[in-house]
Amino acid sequence: MASSVIGSEVVAARVMTFLAEKVINGLTSPGADAMQGILWEQVFGICGITSKHGFDVGKIFMKLHPLNNDFAWVQPGPPYQQITQTQADAYRHQGGFVLENAFTQAEIARLVDALDPVEAEANAYLSRMPRDQPSIARADEIVFRPHAVLQTPVAKTFAKHPVFAALCRDLIGPGARLYWDQLVYKRPGTAQEFPWHQDNGYTFVTPQQYLTCWVALTDATPENGCPWIAPGLHTQGTLAHQWTDLGFECLDTGPADAEPMPLAAGSIAVFSSLTPHRTGPNLTDQVRKAYILQYAPDGALVHPHTGAAGYDAISMQPNSGAQGEY
Repeated sequence: MASSVIGSEVVAARVMTFLAEKVINGLTSPGADAMQGILWEQVFGICGITSKHGFDVGKIFMKLHPLNNDFAWVQPGPPYQQITQTQADAYRHQGGFVLENAFTQAEIARLVDALDPVEAEANAYLSRMPRDQPSIARADEIVFRPHAVLQTPVAKTFAKHPVFAALCRDLIGPGARLYWDQLVYKRPGTAQEFPWHQDNGYTFVTPQQYLTCWVALTDATPENGCPWIAPGLHTQGTLAHQWTDLGFECLDTGPADAEPMPLAAGSIAVFSSLTPHRTGPNLTDQVRKAYILQYAPDGALVHPHTGAAGYDAISMQPNSGAQGEY
């Protein structure tokens, strides 16, 4: 697998706000400034992430993202390097599965030791943000910090772990690359859920399918905010999303067949960028810690909502095809 660090000009369209990310990472490049408008379009709905075309699920009409046209699900077949046929079938039909005990406790402990100070810095910054600034993160509740691979060599090494290389080969094919990474810590007393969304609903990427690996750094349970998925909807491609006070949302009501994905520390919730998912509140007295890594096919593009040409998902340059390998 060819792996790549995300350039520092990538904006945090999915985490905190652009301004928070700009302060933390010192983003000043023209690429970052160009993408700032895309973020605010998303946050305030200027771009209109709603659509007139859609499909029926039971008695509910589901709208599709306006850029989602003629989507067809594709997935590599056997032989597999990491997963079983049962897991491949679950990914195809349900949208995800749990890969249990993917990492040793020593590997997870080393990663947590490296990420905890990064999260603490992000939480401190959030505590100084204006309360009325749009954000999906909240100080001392739910903390997002993108691009840990740029903050600590431990995360950079972890992102190239053979487990991820094999998962990419099995579920994407040859030539997959690191597109995004972020830590997400949900602290005790976080009473609100993170709403139903697709990862591709925050920033539209083509191909629409990429791989999300939600790594549990601590045990994740329904009580402290483990992931839930909505099975089967991934095959429709990217849905329309609406901005809410808690983040973008594609389903205002969870489906009756929603499935929790409880995880022991060191396990991975493996799901598609198109799988609607949510996490619940943390009603326990312990921090729920997760590290999320996303891998996309080499050459994937991020599409701004201005109608301009797509941006290379790795370098964020217009159709540059830049590699940026590490």
